[in-house]
Amino acid sequence: MSTHTPGALPLRRRGPLSEAPPAPERHVPSSAVAKLMTEALEEIHGSIDSVAINGVLVATRDGLVLCGVTRGIEDDGVAAMASAAAGLATQFTSQARVGSPRAVFFEGDSGQVGVFGVDADTLLVVLGERDTTMGMFNVVAKQALTLLQQAVAARR
Repeated sequence: MSTHTPGALPLRRRGPLSEAPPAPERHVPSSAVAKLMTEALEEIHGSIDSVAINGVLVATRDGLVLCGVTRGIEDDGVAAMASAAAGLATQFTSQARVGSPRAVFFEGDSGQVGVFGVDADTLLVVLGERDTTMGMFNVVAKQALTLLQQAVAARR
């Protein structure tokens, strides 16, 4: 039987498919939340370090896109993967006993990706430029997160 604790991914049950639990319903973000995040992102977009960061995306923790300024990526797929990465980070940091995750970073051959919790329901995905060091990316991505959190708080 599967068990589920808040913030953790559900465990897989053994047995035939006919006994599988129903798929969880996806939470559809309200237009008010999407509008709030869009306005906040538009406000801070000019303040984001465009030398180090080439895109930002705001998504629900369920993996649905709220808004974004990106180029050359599939926003829906990235939002879904950010949700999965945040869930995995929660389990990983719990197992490693290092506390709650604050960020998830990936470094690729041509850039970086960071996933941050904006609030309990929202994630910020930051995409880094090719020639940005991981240290610099970490700094500017956290600055973008702080700017977005401040802009959201000012609107609530």
